[in-house]
Amino acid sequence: MMKKDDTVISLRSVYAGYDEETILEDVNFEMLQGDFVGMIGPNGGGKTTLLKVILGLIKPNKGEVKVMGESAQAGRRHIGYVPQLQVDDMSFPVSVWEVVRMGRISHPAIFRRLTPEDDAIVAEKLDWLGLQDIRKRSISEISGGQRQRVFIARALAAEPQLLLLDEPTASVDVTASQNLFELLAKINQQVTILLISHDITAISRYVKTIGCVNRQVIYHREKQLSVEMLTKSYGCPVDLIAHGVPHRVLDEHHMGEHHD
Repeated sequence: MMKKDDTVISLRSVYAGYDEETILEDVNFEMLQGDFVGMIGPNGGGKTTLLKVILGLIKPNKGEVKVMGESAQAGRRHIGYVPQLQVDDMSFPVSVWEVVRMGRISHPAIFRRLTPEDDAIVAEKLDWLGLQDIRKRSISEISGGQRQRVFIARALAAEPQLLLLDEPTASVDVTASQNLFELLAKINQQVTILLISHDITAISRYVKTIGCVNRQVIYHREKQLSVEMLTKSYGCPVDLIAHGVPHRVLDEHHMGEHHD
């Protein structure tokens, strides 16, 4: 059973980017165990960079990152990561079972021989995510929604305390997207989740708290996005989304204006 109200991710005055380009500026963000945080923001605003900083894949130019009280590099072992689905993920000739089993390879040491206990954990995750019936099928033969669930199962096979997902519904249809969010809500009963998505309406329905990323992180541990927060993040006026009610309405833009 998860303990709540413990800090699992902490970023303090973090500046980070690529080469000479700064993407994140003075980011302060704290996430508590048991939460299901949805992060939104415009393209190029730093959402994926934020995940990479938390994973220890990008070292900040300034500031401090802690994961489970450790450095990002050390704390990475507590994290399951599901990157944005790529077309290349579909063509590799490997079975669903083999993909999920990959989640055990680096747990706890890479190149170790997998055991019957590892296979039992893989079977458990497949069953939990409703994938046992397709475990022998090739990853290239299943639907986009099923494929995304396979990659979530692979991340969960490492038995993480944190699950990070980058645009998990970007390559699936509306029905599969809804099913994925419902699945993540179930997973959140055991695992703390940080998710990035462009789907504001879905996020407002399923997550516990919401934040915005656009070079900085705007996050108040609430399931509410104010007009001020969204205007700062997207550069245009957006009506309020609150308490999971899917009634998003975008204000009309003046002719000739363009917003991403």
